[in-house]
Amino acid sequence: MTFPSFFQEAPVITLRDPLAEALGAAADGLIHYHYADAVKLAGHSCPTVAGAWLLALHGLRALYGAETPERGAIRVELRAPMDAGTSGVVGAVLSLVTGAAGEGGFKGLGGRFSRRNLLVYGVELPAEARFSRLDTSASALLDYRPERVAPAPEMPALMARMVGGVAEPAERAVFAQLWQDRVRRILLEHAHDPELIAVR
Repeated sequence: MTFPSFFQEAPVITLRDPLAEALGAAADGLIHYHYADAVKLAGHSCPTVAGAWLLALHGLRALYGAETPERGAIRVELRAPMDAGTSGVVGAVLSLVTGAAGEGGFKGLGGRFSRRNLLVYGVELPAEARFSRLDTSASALLDYRPERVAPAPEMPALMARMVGGVAEPAERAVFAQLWQDRVRRILLEHAHDPELIAVR
């Protein structure tokens, strides 16, 4: 599988997962997540997947600072219902990184390592998402503002032709290049832009 080269330049997220350590899946429990992992999960790369990646990055930094975050010890709440817009995609990416899962998640071993009911949709929040540590109850509110990184001017017309199924091969190639260029700008040029990812 060949991905655009900029995927390798996107911020890497490292967590310690006590369950992975206990079961021998990762030395010291350390797991390094790359943007390509989120793309494999979602099956595509888009501004929503990139935004969810940055929400995870900044949410964890807000809660843990320079410490290594603990996977499975974070509650993730989303304001939108699961079936609204791209909320399900965002939740899936956040679940991948944080370990937080819905009611079908891992129920734990001997009362430890449960991930069930740590990902909740449709919560009344003053922001798009809230991350909370289970050990300290510290929390962070986050908003993603994709309009901060505008698409290329040609995109609306190309999108209409793509959706209508009438785009020529050359148009499809340009569309794909411009689509991923916006993702690149989000992940590389605006990864730490407080106007893109607002944290409070």
